[in-house]
Amino acid sequence: MKLLIIEDDQLLADSIQTLVKASGFEADVAYDGLTGLEYALSGVYDLMVLDVMMPGLNGYQVAKQVRTRHLSFPILMLTAKSELMDRVEGLNSGADYYLTKPFDSRELLACIHALLRRTGNQVNQLSFGNTSLDLSSGMLLCGDHSVRLSAREYDVMRILLSDPSRNTSKDALFTKVWGFDSDATENTVEVYIGFLRKKLTGIHSNVKIVSVRRLGYHLEVSA
Repeated sequence: MKLLIIEDDQLLADSIQTLVKASGFEADVAYDGLTGLEYALSGVYDLMVLDVMMPGLNGYQVAKQVRTRHLSFPILMLTAKSELMDRVEGLNSGADYYLTKPFDSRELLACIHALLRRTGNQVNQLSFGNTSLDLSSGMLLCGDHSVRLSAREYDVMRILLSDPSRNTSKDALFTKVWGFDSDATENTVEVYIGFLRKKLTGIHSNVKIVSVRRLGYHLEVSA
């Protein structure tokens, strides 16, 4: 799944990109309406996250241009405007849903998943070897065996499964799962990796979490 984020607040745009990538999506970012429209018209995206107030072209104009070109991917519109007529204008411009700032990251992801389900493009599982992570239930599955992951375990496993063969550093996992301002320590990552290894063994998975000194963690399939 490939998403397009059009948002002139660079910090917010980059934060959304990091969030959706951690959820297994690919994502490109444009910081103004004109550039965003150019990207959107390429037709390679499955969903667009679109701000309203932007230089060049505003979000309403971008959405109208996209729909005029008969591109049907879902548009999730973001704006600080919360008045009824603003929401109506957004939907009439071609948006599928309207999310008012500030919003919770979980709500944003839930909206993205809901819109993709409507179009039949929802990714429900991430799989590697004989094991899958169900993204809707948080269950780790292997044949007839399954185990429910805690919220933190789920986040760590989802990141590893998003790119199994690439090493993900301990720092990257800590930042993505616990955040910069967390009271947790980096050793917490090792603890949760240990939890996940036990759960993988418990469901007879052939997937193992490999630790590479100074590089981080990746997944391998046992022979």
